[in-house]
Amino acid sequence: MSKICIPFEEFKERICKIKTEMVKCGIDAIMVYGDEYRKENLRYVSNFWPIFERGALFIPKEGEPIYAGAPEGEPYAKEMCPYKVVNLKEFLCVTVVDDIDYPLAVISDFKELIGDVLAGGKKLGVVGINDMPGIIYNRIATAIDGIEIVDVSDIINKMRLVKTPNEIACLREAGRLACVGYEALLANAIPGKTERYMTGACEGAARMAGAENITFSVVGSGERINTVIGRDTDKVLEDGDMVMAAIAVQYEGYVSTAEMPFVVGKMSDKQRDFIKTLVEGSNIAMSKMIVGEPMAEMVKAVRNFFRKKGLDKYDIYPPMHGIGLAEAEDPYPDENSSRLFENNMTVNTDISLFGIPEIYGNRVEESLLITDKGVESLTPLIRKMLSEF
Repeated sequence: MSKICIPFEEFKERICKIKTEMVKCGIDAIMVYGDEYRKENLRYVSNFWPIFERGALFIPKEGEPIYAGAPEGEPYAKEMCPYKVVNLKEFLCVTVVDDIDYPLAVISDFKELIGDVLAGGKKLGVVGINDMPGIIYNRIATAIDGIEIVDVSDIINKMRLVKTPNEIACLREAGRLACVGYEALLANAIPGKTERYMTGACEGAARMAGAENITFSVVGSGERINTVIGRDTDKVLEDGDMVMAAIAVQYEGYVSTAEMPFVVGKMSDKQRDFIKTLVEGSNIAMSKMIVGEPMAEMVKAVRNFFRKKGLDKYDIYPPMHGIGLAEAEDPYPDENSSRLFENNMTVNTDISLFGIPEIYGNRVEESLLITDKGVESLTPLIRKMLSEF
């Protein structure tokens, strides 16, 4: 059985599309920046994600792209990236202020590289301009006399919005792995064990099953669930504790999330009613995810449902966001959004209520594929748990 992945041919197709847009915009070359904190766009064009370091793919109008990184990641960049790989001094360790000496490394010249890809031109498009530190931006701005820097992030943002069959396959596998992890979390959510214990079981199971990375785990129990972003601690689980737990699993760069409220031990009637409300809100959202229909109508339907129940003051952010190379990416619609659902768009429901007295708060996240044939859950365990309420 062949490995589920994005083949090199698809990366080259992406570059061809980007070059077409470059010509339309009058851009001479494009630099796609990324680092260990904001890796999505760089992974999209190069298949590589830096750890500790910075990186960029330089795309000339003519010829092959060049990946520029740093020495420690060089062997992995050559393994993963389908393009030539060089090192730049400016891209050394993100968190270290001292100059690091790599006597055996071949370091390319930043100005020379930018000059080569511009090939006499002056207009450099940059993707990730808001993610890079000022010192890097300043080096770009002074690399070539008369250089013009243009933010062209929208080129890649639009390309990432609708997924290809290979991207969908990666997200489906990420969803499967998230469910493997969540099953382990449920099995280890035992009175007397800690939040970290069940989180460790969850992350370990997903990694052992093939996850490339755990993008994050959001975990809390009891009164600690009254927060949007929970972090597991040594708190001991007690009978009757409601748990808020999400696991975002990365596979070949793509991230799917599993999250469903549950109770350790005996569930109270109030807890059950609250979870049922979130379930109903999730099902309403899913029913409105129709290709060609406005996203705003989905948002309004969920918010009107909470409003009718008198819970609107606990509804603190929109009920859906896109997924792909980031756990949360475009689209992220509100009631005023003009966007429409598109075929092969992938999203997470994000149905949440926080700040309710005694209940505190919680959230449902289910990764979904929207097609002209309907909506498919990419995290079937969450769909199964939803159906049980």
